[in-house]
Amino acid sequence: MNVLIIYYSGNGSTKKMARLIARGVEMVEGVSSVIRTVINISSDNTTNTDAIVDKSDLDQCDGIIIGSPTHFGNMSGSMKAFIDTTTAEWFNGCLTGKPGGVFTSTSSMHGGQESTLLSMMLPLLHHGVIITGVPYSEKKLSTTKGGGTPYGPSHVSFESDIEITDDEKDICINFGKRIATLAKKLN
Repeated sequence: MNVLIIYYSGNGSTKKMARLIARGVEMVEGVSSVIRTVINISSDNTTNTDAIVDKSDLDQCDGIIIGSPTHFGNMSGSMKAFIDTTTAEWFNGCLTGKPGGVFTSTSSMHGGQESTLLSMMLPLLHHGVIITGVPYSEKKLSTTKGGGTPYGPSHVSFESDIEITDDEKDICINFGKRIATLAKKLN
């Protein structure tokens, strides 16, 4: 059983968050994480060491989490470009009934984290994914001085000048555990 984590990262913060979320997934017995990235549509050269997502990964997962930096209050074009290729998977219902969630990072304090998270939820809802966020029972959500929203984990990086805080790390890890636990229960 596995949870698929698909991300795009421009400055590295979203990639770090994906790793933290994967750590949380791996804490749930019997559930593993699969980390994938999407093709960077704005550049031919990539220094990413993670495998590029294949649409067959969608069929094989038991839960899905997607993450993207905020680009003008929305997900990145690279993430959107991948999602726009999943029409056949939508017709086949391969994600229907699977738990999922979203995460983001921004370079500025008011960069549109929540609108980005919501924009990533919309295609997941169309795919029939059971969306989960970060409940307020997650104590770090109330104490964080950085990122963190009930819609999903977030981080303000100020162009990679600020590392992910301890509160943000805990929110990411607990979010991964939450999705993995739901995947296990639903399976």
